[in-house]
Amino acid sequence: MSDKLTPEQKLQFNEILEGLGKNLDISETQHNAVARSYEAVGLHLAKHDSPLGKYDPEILPQGSFMLGTMIQPIHEDDDLDIDLVCQLVGKQETWTQYDLKQTVGNQLKAHGTYEKMLRQPDGRRCWTIDYSEEANYHLDILPCIVDSGYRILLEKAFSATDQAEANALALRITDNTEENYKTETNHLNWLKSNPFGYATWFFNQASLDIVKAKLFSEAIQPIPPFSKEKLPLQRVVQILKRHRDMMFDGNEDKPISIIITTLAARAYQKETNVIDALLNVTSRMRALVTEVYSAKHGKYIKWVENPVNPEENFADKWVDHPERQTNFYNWITQVQNDLLETTSLRGLHRIQESLEKSMGQRAVEKTFSDIAEKSRTLTESGNNRIDIKSGITALGAATVKPHTFYGK
Repeated sequence: MSDKLTPEQKLQFNEILEGLGKNLDISETQHNAVARSYEAVGLHLAKHDSPLGKYDPEILPQGSFMLGTMIQPIHEDDDLDIDLVCQLVGKQETWTQYDLKQTVGNQLKAHGTYEKMLRQPDGRRCWTIDYSEEANYHLDILPCIVDSGYRILLEKAFSATDQAEANALALRITDNTEENYKTETNHLNWLKSNPFGYATWFFNQASLDIVKAKLFSEAIQPIPPFSKEKLPLQRVVQILKRHRDMMFDGNEDKPISIIITTLAARAYQKETNVIDALLNVTSRMRALVTEVYSAKHGKYIKWVENPVNPEENFADKWVDHPERQTNFYNWITQVQNDLLETTSLRGLHRIQESLEKSMGQRAVEKTFSDIAEKSRTLTESGNNRIDIKSGITALGAATVKPHTFYGK
């Protein structure tokens, strides 16, 4: 689809989508507030008199907060969902998953404020601290175990080139649905999760080479720096997640973010601008859902492979919840149709109206307001240029004269 747009049209749509991505992103104020909150939680868990203290607990971001693909909720009063790990180097020999989970929870409860903020009952894997009344976000804290030397592995992870190196970044986590939740004391027999291995893979897919190491090394810091600028793949994921949220507002069977992020990253082919990346990614995603024969189910099932754990299927719930599979395919079809409609339009007003239907009025209005203000500023300085035939602002086109009330 992208080859049907002229260079000037691509410039215009890229400016719109970049602006939209920035308005979907969390703000620097939100980012810093979240970081201060979980830093404080980490300091409390690591207190010298804490039963966790000698295991060097560290709170680190995971998921979209780490990947740089977080977006604002479509309703202003909805929470931001911040995924974190509480990472311990080793544990008491007799601790089971249950013991670790309870020890982390009890230490949180020992802080009077956190005790009141803890969501009850606790989740399958995480403890959740609600900041909704004051800041509209909550922290999902996943207790986990790593072995000595893990931080050294993590710092070198951006250069991981094979499956073994990625596997070495796996964490052992608590999960109360596991049969060995209250019995197994050897953490190597606990369920694995690999958010940092996944992040290594994602940044390798997203990077335009020169910034890969820097991006990942910043992302795995206890407090990653806020950045207004994003890579094209990060913007694509943000825009796709927003479209999903608008289409399935309140529907728990909507396509999950890990499937969207994984398929988008697999489909991405180092396009250097958002419009090319978005159009090309959405045209490739459907074909990247494969089918694998499942002996358990006695049939072929849809499969979205975890890139750092080939045995894990991110679409495993589709078998028992076929509506989720249906919703995914309906969604990707709708994304393509909406993009085709929007990119076929000419004139900012018509493009804005089209985008508002699929991306939400508030974010799109702000985007076009920002573009209008930028254009006005450039016009007043005599630096705005516009293609006279199409009305598209573009470099190399005719200069727009500043408006005056005197007709001069």
